[in-house]
Amino acid sequence: MNDLDIKQQDAKALAAGYSKSFRMVEILSIISFWSLSIAIAVKASAFTSTYPWVLVAALVAGFLMADFVGGFVHWLGDTWGSTEMPILGKALIRPFREHHVDEKAMTRHDYIETNGANCMVAVPVAAGALLIPLTIEGWVAPALFALVSIGSMIFWVMMTNQIHKWSHLEVDEMPPLLQTFQRLHLVLPPGHHQTHHTAPFDTYYCITTGWLNWPLAKLNFYRHMERLVTAVTGLIPRKDDIGLEAALKVAPLTSADAPKPSPQAL
Repeated sequence: MNDLDIKQQDAKALAAGYSKSFRMVEILSIISFWSLSIAIAVKASAFTSTYPWVLVAALVAGFLMADFVGGFVHWLGDTWGSTEMPILGKALIRPFREHHVDEKAMTRHDYIETNGANCMVAVPVAAGALLIPLTIEGWVAPALFALVSIGSMIFWVMMTNQIHKWSHLEVDEMPPLLQTFQRLHLVLPPGHHQTHHTAPFDTYYCITTGWLNWPLAKLNFYRHMERLVTAVTGLIPRKDDIGLEAALKVAPLTSADAPKPSPQAL
């Protein structure tokens, strides 16, 4: 991969794209997320004595789903779109581009900048989960499982950036308990995550626990998805992140296989 001639955007310019107005959106998103999460917990708590194993199974299922969902969103943010896109560009895509240019930047972010965007994405999911009825006879257990698994999933998706941030801290900055969790692979270990930070940054996207990285890589899951998107749209994966020339060299479809890219794609 040394001959890719990767061209990335300027780290300072990317960092400057974090606006005060978006920070206010993040603050409101964090407040909304925690309010909705508490409401989900209160709604589910009424069934702790009648369906304890449903609750336990749902919590575990949500934890596992979060690794995939977080990884899939990470892949989307790393691979598609541009920092120049309206709204999404500076708000959601910019942090992914910045992170590949400056891995340590996120370790300097406070709680709001680290977790606000994930809370914003999770809020509508949490609101939808609260609408799941738990009073329909014969459907209480599956409905409860759906509610709690979604609640667990969005909690861990929200925690993904925090766990990701921890994986980039120096050892002396991490408390012993966190280091133990990383060694046990209960949260993303730093060494495991460094696989993703090898140019062209096209694998090991799961950053909650990282458990699904190996099987998804063996299945070529993301390459198949990229082939599909490129075949349908002509868009070039990672073009905005590593530059068009490098992106074309590692694109899963060759120029002969793919449709001619639109002017917007180039």
